[in-house]
Amino acid sequence: MLAMVITIMGGVWVFLSPYVSDFEDNTNWNSANGIAERFQDRIDVAGSAPNGTGIRHTLALQSTMIQPIEKVETWTIAADLTPYDSVVVRDVNSTAFGIMSMNETARSITIESELGMESYLFEASHLEVIVNHTSSQQHWRSVTVYDADGNAIHRSVTYLISGIQISTFLGMGEHEIALMNDARVERFPNEPWKVSQFPNIEIDTLVNGELRLSLVLNDVRINGTLGSGSRVGMNMLSLGPMTLFTGQAYNVKFTVVNSLNDLITPQYHDRFLEEYTLNRASGTLDSYIGYAPYMRASGADGFTVETQGAQLFLEVDVKRVEVSR
Repeated sequence: MLAMVITIMGGVWVFLSPYVSDFEDNTNWNSANGIAERFQDRIDVAGSAPNGTGIRHTLALQSTMIQPIEKVETWTIAADLTPYDSVVVRDVNSTAFGIMSMNETARSITIESELGMESYLFEASHLEVIVNHTSSQQHWRSVTVYDADGNAIHRSVTYLISGIQISTFLGMGEHEIALMNDARVERFPNEPWKVSQFPNIEIDTLVNGELRLSLVLNDVRINGTLGSGSRVGMNMLSLGPMTLFTGQAYNVKFTVVNSLNDLITPQYHDRFLEEYTLNRASGTLDSYIGYAPYMRASGADGFTVETQGAQLFLEVDVKRVEVSR
């Protein structure tokens, strides 16, 4: 009788084992998704807080691991700040910029980063002016070009975004979710990375018919290790919000490169150019308003905004958050 009971129980266990495994996988996957959603919500709240303030939050990290992904996404945004000149700022190398001013109004630049600020004067020229500098960059750098009267006529910003990766072990392998700059990408075992939520960038039409391009960058840095357990408390501290652009802008150009995986950047590009491609195919680009390729149609040279002559306002803000135990 005992042998019969053991045999039956063993058979039942073998029969139910795949279902138990699927149930555990589904539970772990739901837990990871819940953690990602709560983490993103808290980051948005903490990032809007004044410098040095924030929130404390507790998460259950029994089957999930959170780790940093440093400088995973690079954004560059450039725009002329007046309609009287078209300026291009080019990285010649790590210690020099090339400044090209179409109407020769550029006379000086200021380079600002988290490490400090420095300024340089130069003569007007119809050729590209090479400005040597000693500035270095960790997370961000802003180059502002001024005319002879000290008026800002152009700004070019580079920002390296950090984020977090949430890993959960499933029966078939590891499920990963990456949160970067309000975007969310994920990968199931034996499947490619897929973008499920895109960066927070929008074009709005104002009541007076003018346009506004709004971009909010979220930079999340993990200080130390968060560990694991049923109740893991962590501090989400604001490093102070930043405003990189605000006001009228001309000849806007922006680029984004994601280094987590080669499949992510093309998905961003396809999303930005989705409406442009449809309008080009239907022959309606003469009335199209929205994102457009800066030069090549693929977006390889970056993106701009087609306004059909309407004034464009550019708003670029940064939320910076440090997460620690």
